[in-house]
Amino acid sequence: MNLFAHGLEASPNVNASHYGLFIIGVLIALALDLGIFHRKPQRVSFREALCWSTLWFSISMAFAFFTIPGLYGPEFADAKRIEFITGYILELSLSMDNVFVIALIFTFFKVKPKYQHRVLFWGIIGALVMRGLMIGVGAAAVKRYEWILYIFGAFLLFTGLKMLFTDEDDGVEPEKNPMVKFARKLFPVHDQFVGGRFTTIIDGKKMLTPMAIVLVTVESTDVVFAVDSIPAIFAVTTDPFIVFTSNMFAILGLRSLYFVLAGAIELFHYLKYGLALVLVFIGAKMLVAHWIEESEIEIPSWGPLVVVATILFISIIASIIRSARRARNHTG
Repeated sequence: MNLFAHGLEASPNVNASHYGLFIIGVLIALALDLGIFHRKPQRVSFREALCWSTLWFSISMAFAFFTIPGLYGPEFADAKRIEFITGYILELSLSMDNVFVIALIFTFFKVKPKYQHRVLFWGIIGALVMRGLMIGVGAAAVKRYEWILYIFGAFLLFTGLKMLFTDEDDGVEPEKNPMVKFARKLFPVHDQFVGGRFTTIIDGKKMLTPMAIVLVTVESTDVVFAVDSIPAIFAVTTDPFIVFTSNMFAILGLRSLYFVLAGAIELFHYLKYGLALVLVFIGAKMLVAHWIEESEIEIPSWGPLVVVATILFISIIASIIRSARRARNHTG
């Protein structure tokens, strides 16, 4: 059996209705979020964000331990659960880089804290749609042309090495963003924020507000990050349902994760290097998968999860130690 193909072969019980039910559940959760819990603009506190992050994580784990076994049966339950959790943690960790960029975007545009949730809410909806389309295209391509996985692996390996050995500018330059340029050409843009609105009418003329430009910038940024994260998850599993659901749960938790981490960016100095090593590991795993299969080396299904979690743990601990030392030196 091919090392890459097991995910596609092991999901006979999953059909379109399961995707439909999952999407309906996501839409209900989003409707409750905006329609009830965050109907009025308000600043999201650290405590509230932490509660929401815990809730989304708990729902994700409940899905892994209760829903997945029910769908796949006892024969595949353990393997699929591991695939889901690994994909979820991988996507969530890669999204942390996205969190820091979003913080820079909000700072650049001077978006008031009470309106940031609104931007992230609609940004998450756009991300869910775009990720869903990209996963669908990727799964279809992998099913038909399996060698594409080696291209994914080479791309991830290159990206990880580039992150390790180059110092990229972390500045935000929305005016150079192609999507922002396109939006400005297509619609007139008002020069002032109008509360949390994305459009306004000035002298009878409908215009975009700067808030809409912020949303376009956030959406296009997510597409760029998805170019890394979507290929990475195919190294964990090629089961479209596991890829889709683990990705969606991670994206749903991204909004609350932003409010938890945005104020502590400096505490994660080495996280970039940890994420780079994760990409290198995933890329290398995809490139040597065929050799591992031919050599009949047995790698436990939880192996990649342990490696990814260990790399992230070490990078976070190293970052915290660095921050503590800098704080002591500063006070001393």
